[in-house]
Amino acid sequence: MKIDLTDTTASKINKALVQGRRAVGTPAVGMVLTLVIVTDEENAYDALRAAGDASREHPSRTLVVIKRVSRSPRDRTGSRLDAEVRVGADAGTGETVILRLYGEVLNHAQSVVLPLLLPDAPVVAWWPVNAPTDPAKDPLGSLAQRRVTDTYAAEQPIQELTARAEAYTPGDTDLSWTRITPWRSMLAAALDQVACKVTAVEVEGEEFNPSCELLGMWLADRLDVPVKRSLSSGPGLTAVRMETDGGPIVLDRADGSLATLSMRGQPDRAVALKRRETAELIAEELRRLDPDDTYASALKYGVDKLGEGVEEKTAPNAKDSSGNADGAEAGPAPAKKAAPAKKAAAK
Repeated sequence: MKIDLTDTTASKINKALVQGRRAVGTPAVGMVLTLVIVTDEENAYDALRAAGDASREHPSRTLVVIKRVSRSPRDRTGSRLDAEVRVGADAGTGETVILRLYGEVLNHAQSVVLPLLLPDAPVVAWWPVNAPTDPAKDPLGSLAQRRVTDTYAAEQPIQELTARAEAYTPGDTDLSWTRITPWRSMLAAALDQVACKVTAVEVEGEEFNPSCELLGMWLADRLDVPVKRSLSSGPGLTAVRMETDGGPIVLDRADGSLATLSMRGQPDRAVALKRRETAELIAEELRRLDPDDTYASALKYGVDKLGEGVEEKTAPNAKDSSGNADGAEAGPAPAKKAAPAKKAAAK
């Protein structure tokens, strides 16, 4: 069920939500959190679709805040709030309210959102694009216990990591970090299988992919070893090579789907490392609402402490610190090194 409201107020939107629930026969509120999506008109559809898919795991009230730019000075002096209320089958397992703000009300979005938050339920704010430098000090971000950004969508993603580190507040997180969860799990499991000391690491991935840097910073922070970043044509993160006193350990994913784990003395193993959709990333973030101390420690390690990136062609055995941005696409992977060199580095 959809209810369109033009030039409305938060009070009327709340009444429309109650009316919609009664009309579809679900008067009870069975949602566990409020997800506030702050985006523009161009990215609203994709963000709303991802949130709808994630709501199957986390039933929530989704508030989509779209700030519309008025064309004329006269329009900018006024204020208007339009809303589209969706309940029932049109909103998945929760409720959706799309808020379009015009004029002066753009600067007071928090006053519109606050009355629509679910009572006694956590709030998560998500900026698919154009996230503020300090999400915790943003008027909408200050309403949330968890603030999700995506540095991959920034114009200068690597420099954005430095700004995020300087402004970090417990509760901040990033989808570029979420994308490397399977890589972190696989690498940790590989090191658990052998008793060895890691001496150096190389992380290989496409350029301008902040997940690569985040994975590198995590490895450098946890292992206290030099980490180098090498470049490939992707897609996303393509390989992690760890030199140890017990032989090399290599996790290589050239096609963005299936990876190969190589360790000395053991047969190569194929492992699933499929690049995940945004809906899966958001669903993972909504599973935990407490501060992510591991992310904070890796972020504050600093991009500038990583080894300089080297093109794969010129430095086949570079050691690097990057991660995989599963949401970023790129061209086909470049030709790999000769088989003997790869075997020598395999983990």
